[in-house]
Amino acid sequence: MNENFDNYDASSIDVLEGLEPVRLRPSMYIGNVDVAGFHHLVYEVVDNSIDEAMAGYCDRIQVTIHPDNSISVEDNGRGIPVDIHRTENVPAVEVVLTKLHAGGKFDNDSYKVSGGLHGVGVSVVNALSKFLEVEIYSKGKKYYQTYERGIKTSELKMAGDTDKRGTWIHFIPDDQIFTVSEFNYDILSRRLRELAFLNKGVTIDIRDERFDKDDSYCYEGGIVSFVEYLNKRHTALHEPVFIEGYRNDVNIEVAIQYNGTYKENIFSFANNINTVEGGFHLIGFKAALTRCINQYAVNGNLPKNLSAKISGDDVREGLTAIISVRIKSPQFEGQTKTKLGNSEVKGLVESLVNEKLSTFMEENPAVARKIIEKAVDAARARDAAKRARDLARNKGALIDSTLPGKLAECQISDPEERELFLVEGDSAGGSAKQGRDRKFQAILPLRGKILNVEKARFDKILRSEEIKNIITALGTGVGKEEYNIDKIRYHKVIIMTDADVDGSHIRTLLLTFFYRQMPELVDKGYLYIAQPPLFKIGKGKSESYMQDENELNDYILKKSCEKREVRVVNGNIVLKDHELFIFLCNLAEYDAAIAKLENRGYHASIIEILLQSDVQDKYFFQDRTNIEALKETFESKGHTVEMVSWNEEDELFELSVRSEKQSKFDKAVIIGRSVIYSSDFQKCLLLHKKLITEDQPPFEVIIKESDTPPVVLEDKRVLLRHLLEDGKKGIHIQRYKGLGEMNPEQLWQTTMHPDKRNLLKVTVEDAVESDEIFTILMGDEVEPRRDFIQNNALEVSTLDI
Repeated sequence: MNENFDNYDASSIDVLEGLEPVRLRPSMYIGNVDVAGFHHLVYEVVDNSIDEAMAGYCDRIQVTIHPDNSISVEDNGRGIPVDIHRTENVPAVEVVLTKLHAGGKFDNDSYKVSGGLHGVGVSVVNALSKFLEVEIYSKGKKYYQTYERGIKTSELKMAGDTDKRGTWIHFIPDDQIFTVSEFNYDILSRRLRELAFLNKGVTIDIRDERFDKDDSYCYEGGIVSFVEYLNKRHTALHEPVFIEGYRNDVNIEVAIQYNGTYKENIFSFANNINTVEGGFHLIGFKAALTRCINQYAVNGNLPKNLSAKISGDDVREGLTAIISVRIKSPQFEGQTKTKLGNSEVKGLVESLVNEKLSTFMEENPAVARKIIEKAVDAARARDAAKRARDLARNKGALIDSTLPGKLAECQISDPEERELFLVEGDSAGGSAKQGRDRKFQAILPLRGKILNVEKARFDKILRSEEIKNIITALGTGVGKEEYNIDKIRYHKVIIMTDADVDGSHIRTLLLTFFYRQMPELVDKGYLYIAQPPLFKIGKGKSESYMQDENELNDYILKKSCEKREVRVVNGNIVLKDHELFIFLCNLAEYDAAIAKLENRGYHASIIEILLQSDVQDKYFFQDRTNIEALKETFESKGHTVEMVSWNEEDELFELSVRSEKQSKFDKAVIIGRSVIYSSDFQKCLLLHKKLITEDQPPFEVIIKESDTPPVVLEDKRVLLRHLLEDGKKGIHIQRYKGLGEMNPEQLWQTTMHPDKRNLLKVTVEDAVESDEIFTILMGDEVEPRRDFIQNNALEVSTLDI
């Protein structure tokens, strides 16, 4: 770690402009005010700590999600300067937190490279936070200051002595700005893991105090470990190749490893920013790789019977690679930083990779031979695919845009207004053709399941009739030589399948095809999934449609609330109309969470006892008195406590409890950390607090304006079921299993009418995660798929077979 702290002070902070526009147009700075922008706030603060790490002053970063959904980020760097700024006449930390484009990254002496230190990021976070507090540990002293919505609410003050060094920032995103309020642990941990891969030796910890979860990421192998992680689901052909060097003060790192698949998987980074749109560093790498492998091949290492020339696509088949550059003055496109625009980097990366990779291949002929054989196989397959494509074109299969009997074309020609529905089966296809708006909606029925492209090479893909039909209908061409997304004939491609297992399988196969062969379709937002209703409600001559079980239950409960009210006897409370409906909605959520816990073997009575005993976190289980009282309560309610033991790892007592109330719950379950920090128990805890005032049975269900005696019920879950059954009286509920069960008019009204339908847009939030999921679900390896099914089986609530 770099110990030269003395020359980083207020003079290193430059100010470019004020902060006023941020709250007015937050999306300009963080992308959006939804999930992505909400989490982007954390990345901006963490990036400042990473900049300290890249400069050599920090080796540990701690990110904590607190129970109130606030976030704190702490590092052991130098700490933001606290002395008075030369032109602003306030402490430098205040300048950093309140002025847009103020920071040390503009001064190359403070930071050699930076993704965005103390610049736009942290001031934007401050502007978009309901509350922010900062502590700075510098030169043996602790300093503290607070802000609200970007405005300081206290002066910077010294808050005592400390042995620590670095910066601690704690903030709560502003609920006036954002549409979400809860941080997702998995989203944050994926980004932090990625940063740990890119900064070898830096430890990044994340802790979620809501669910008592934590992870620690530190990779001494850096991007070599990253490549191994990406290839963990594949068969690697060799050990990773690592290339590192400096060119013109640009630090370049490249890790390469080939696997047995037919796809390339390349990620590029500039100053730790994931440049998802690539840039000149990626262009330089690709050029060097193609040139280097071709040069090695022609020097007597190429099979004599290969007639096709090895192309760039061939050498990247089965390649997993990470390119990471660190540059003083990166030029990114926009604040979201998705493409590197420094043109000089192309030549620098190309030069280094060509030199080092050529040397490696000469020194490691066995590895070089495997890479060449992989590229040669790809070239042969590409040549076979070209012949298959030419043959298909000669027969008209790839240029006949009408596809008689298959594609029902629409009338207008503007791609922006045209829609293509990919419909499962001829029956649903027939209904869709009759029900559509012929002006702008085209229908392509698909017969059966399409080819799983995850396991197939391109030449085999081209032999699939259904895939050829899709390619032809879209008009984009086929293969990297001819494929052009700009030629697409529809700007809405809508997958419309049944709501059963087969429909889900077909939808997954189509998503795999588009994700692997036409990723731009997803990137440009052209791909959608239709959401046909699951239920039709018939009441007299009227009918309505429900999207899912939650919507159906809401409808039934509303109907029940119109005619009934509930008297809570012991609480002397009468619930009716909207008040009753809110109570029942909370109760329905509670019931669903309890049902999931019951699937895991926890009897509802066990959960109720924990809630009534005010068990909220692990500290309850560290008190022996609490445990003895809980044990007595369990036994008084008819449960058997088989064992009380101390868990050394979790540092708490655990109880082994067996319920004899029902045979399905006859196995003992462990009451400890794993259950109380589960999302389902935490949801029960939250809803229990909302329900506690009214949860005082017995309940009397009274029919309004009727002399009928009230129905007395002793349990709130029984009350919910009673009102659901009551609400169903007089209505007919039909559950759709297939699109073919709807007539053309119903399909149009529920699923295809632009003003009434509900389309789900397909997006890729995390490329690494998406690639892994497709590999697990659709790849050759059976073991990961079995593990995935076993780990997620209990989350399934309704399964249609």
